[in-house]
Amino acid sequence: MSPMHFSFYTAFTLSSLGLTFHRTHLISALLCLESMMLSMFIPLSLWPIENLTPSFTSMPILMLAFSACEAGTGLAMLVASTRTHGSDHLHTLNLLQC
Repeated sequence: MSPMHFSFYTAFTLSSLGLTFHRTHLISALLCLESMMLSMFIPLSLWPIENLTPSFTSMPILMLAFSACEAGTGLAMLVASTRTHGSDHLHTLNLLQC
């Protein structure tokens, strides 16, 4: 395994561990999700260059579009929960109260 691949795997693992264990604020969960998307975007954009396959060059753009939609939805949820509940703590959010 090359050091570049190891750094991508490590970044994805650390961001998923951050999402799992540091669930106090919604903004920290959103940042962990964005770092997971970034750690998947970089290898996906480098993969067609390494293998010289032009058929997969549109995949990073598609993933970037989904990532932007996910970030916009997450920020809208952050603003809505802050306005209704007064904070962005995840323990105050309950699906049964909605």
